[in-house]
Amino acid sequence: MTLTNEEIARYSRHLLLPEIGLEGQEKLKAAKVLIVGTGGLGAPLALYLAAAGVGTIGLVDFDVVDESNLQRQIIHSTRDVGRPKTASAKDRIKGINPLVNVITHNAMLTSQNALEIIADYDIVADGTDNFQTRYLVNDACVFLGKINVYGSVFQFEGQASVFGAKDGPCYRCLYPSPPPPGLVPSCAEGGVMGVLPGIIGTIQAAETIKLVVGGAKPLVGRLLVFDAWRMTFRELSLEKESECPVCGKNPSIRALIDYEQFCGLKKTSDSKPIDTITAVDLKKRLDNGDHIQFIDIREPHERAIVKFPGAVVMPLGQLVRRMDELDPSIDAVFLCKIGRRSILGIEALREAGYAGKLLNLEDGLNAWARDVDTSMPVY
Repeated sequence: MTLTNEEIARYSRHLLLPEIGLEGQEKLKAAKVLIVGTGGLGAPLALYLAAAGVGTIGLVDFDVVDESNLQRQIIHSTRDVGRPKTASAKDRIKGINPLVNVITHNAMLTSQNALEIIADYDIVADGTDNFQTRYLVNDACVFLGKINVYGSVFQFEGQASVFGAKDGPCYRCLYPSPPPPGLVPSCAEGGVMGVLPGIIGTIQAAETIKLVVGGAKPLVGRLLVFDAWRMTFRELSLEKESECPVCGKNPSIRALIDYEQFCGLKKTSDSKPIDTITAVDLKKRLDNGDHIQFIDIREPHERAIVKFPGAVVMPLGQLVRRMDELDPSIDAVFLCKIGRRSILGIEALREAGYAGKLLNLEDGLNAWARDVDTSMPVY
């Protein structure tokens, strides 16, 4: 692909770099890059790849813009709240560079559609925030022979690498199996420093540009670990695992699998369901005078944001050793931010032999603030 005079003017700072030059910029124009997720990592990825002149950018996301996204997902603005993220991101990309062809896939990436979507692109940049999609992206890239530019963030630490190269490792070589469900909180539960995904996503963008242009040393076989709080970078060497079930010498996985089941997110037939109660139903019970004990399992810094009146403070790590403080004759409702950590607390108490009625507040204190007491903040 040759460059027009308009493109030469736009990308002149690239053209002045001998490592990129005219030939490299033409490669960028011809490139097709798929960004999975248009959140914290996908935002800087999309913006910088568009500005760099990547010819075709695909966006995969099924979510809508929420106000809590705006602290870090800089591709979206306040006026975009409630819009599909792919639509918001496309508008912003076109605002930066109208020459880019933007293809939106307003859907969840699944085992049913991943191969079809990814097949049309040269490189996949993984901006997801959950393990099941990371394994899905990895496996699909290996099967299709695509490069996977990986990034992840949590609280103050981020990671970046390049997987799927011919002689390099894949994501499963680094993490053969996912952590137990609930062990690693999501950003919604554990938080994330707003600038961190900007830094990691920009690193992913740099790796993507280098891979397209060629001649550089990408993060193949290397894991870059960044700590924003201490402002340190570390680099770990990664090796291709000969026994890897996907990219090893004798792979045992040759097709996409059920990744929710693989990550332990599906309940088995013998799993006892967790009893839940909605915020509205809980309010009705309180109005009827029901005696209920509330157990707030959040950490002190979260309770500083909002407190629930009358709740017993019992952080998750203390529940089992303090279960004698609970009254088994009274229903206990467990409180956390969005109703996920409290499930872990209920399961721990069950395993410890607690005999009382345990209820999880569905969608946590945020649901109470939304549906019952609107004077409370949603965080």
